[in-house]
Amino acid sequence: MERKWWTLLLVSIATFMLLLDVTIVNVALPDIQRELHASLSSLQWVVDAYSLMLAAFLLTAGSLGDRLGRRRVFTIGFGIFTFASFLCGIANDPTLLNLARGLQGIGGAGMFATSLALIGQEFHGKDRATAFGVWGATVGGAVAVGPLIGGIITESFGWEWIFFLNVPIGITAMVLTERQIVNVVAKDPEPIDFPGLVTFSLALFLLIFGLIRGNPEGWTSGLILGCLIGAAVLLAAFIAIELRSRHPMLDLSLFRKPAFNGVSAVAFGLSAGMFAMFLYLTIYMQGVLDYSPLEAGLRFLPLTVLGFIVAPISGALSNKIPIRVLLGTGLAVVGIGLLLMNGVSADSGWTTLLGGFLVAGVGIGITNPGIGQAAIAVVPPEKSGMGSGINTTFRQVGIATGVAGLGAVFQSRVDSKLSELLPHAPSGLGELVASGGSRAAGAVVPARIRPEVVHASDVAFVSGFNEIILIAAILSFVGAALGFALVRSRDFVQSSPTPEAEGEVEPEVVAT
Repeated sequence: MERKWWTLLLVSIATFMLLLDVTIVNVALPDIQRELHASLSSLQWVVDAYSLMLAAFLLTAGSLGDRLGRRRVFTIGFGIFTFASFLCGIANDPTLLNLARGLQGIGGAGMFATSLALIGQEFHGKDRATAFGVWGATVGGAVAVGPLIGGIITESFGWEWIFFLNVPIGITAMVLTERQIVNVVAKDPEPIDFPGLVTFSLALFLLIFGLIRGNPEGWTSGLILGCLIGAAVLLAAFIAIELRSRHPMLDLSLFRKPAFNGVSAVAFGLSAGMFAMFLYLTIYMQGVLDYSPLEAGLRFLPLTVLGFIVAPISGALSNKIPIRVLLGTGLAVVGIGLLLMNGVSADSGWTTLLGGFLVAGVGIGITNPGIGQAAIAVVPPEKSGMGSGINTTFRQVGIATGVAGLGAVFQSRVDSKLSELLPHAPSGLGELVASGGSRAAGAVVPARIRPEVVHASDVAFVSGFNEIILIAAILSFVGAALGFALVRSRDFVQSSPTPEAEGEVEPEVVAT
């Protein structure tokens, strides 16, 4: 098999593992909540610790890929991710699990930041469109089978095995990567921007911490105000550092290109809207409708399988249809799907979501391949690592801020509605309902008041659920409008095959 197809295969395996881990974890969260006695904040950190560290290190990992070689950084990331997966599996409390998830994110940054660049260095012309179509199908496939595999593993072996599964796959993939993929470095690699890394990482952490802990601590408390103000100050410092740096990890000049802004907005909108909602959809399925992990996974299939089917079709159409049309239309379809999910009542069944699942699945499939192609097309070949890293950073920042921001609104709405329906509700009931649904609430109250508490919990949960679904839809529509308006083919860099990618130099170029 040719080197480029080995590259596509191994990058697809890495992408599949990274995204599968997210969707599997979502289905397992209710079991994690019960076994580790996790609060809503802890459950949010299970998702956000991974996304936050992934986002924080992506830009640095992209620069490292250009400097040390994309294959080398890809392999190191794979190793960290595999080891962290083992740590997640043996964690026996939420704090240890979330720390291990953060380490997974660091490893995932090395894999994600170099994945699109590895494809870009090997594929050109029509083959590149085909490769990105396969990559988009992989993204859709991971989302498609993740809930189902997660349900099967969680019910059959326990939630720990969703992490242990990564270990043998990761070791095998690392060996093949070292044997089959060429290590290409940039001709003029840039030094690592450590001041930028520190300020960007701390700004993101303080922002997400403030959003997640805002309701429990109080939005006017010194801790939360300090976090949010500190995040703003550090973000401003990061921008100032990048503007003055000779070798910034985030080249702010790229944002002068409307197309770069447009594809970044689409990546953020898709993640903050649709993908961030998976956590709350899962809690609704299992905590309110009382489905098992496997039953919940099966009911996600209409959404996820359609994304898998449509993605390669969208990738193939990108040669005939402007990418901005695919991006704008796809994300708008996702927004319509989210609107169709709105209107859930305490008496609704899962089929209330079915129409929205079908429409949103089509939208995800249309959007994903175009994001990948545009992210590489708008930057010069020597900065493909940075372009790939920035694009995935917007995806992960979207998930992290979406989960935290939607969670803040959701928790507040649940608390408010419960206070209205149950004025004398036990302390902490609102957070219990938000993290585990009425099923969790019914398990801790006396039998004589259980029916009343369960009904009130259902009403409070769906009240908050409908509100954040609407917000997610608005985020999707805004991202769609920006993508359609800003992405123009004249901003794309017309790259040609480089000697390194075509094998006209030594088969491995390693930085010293």
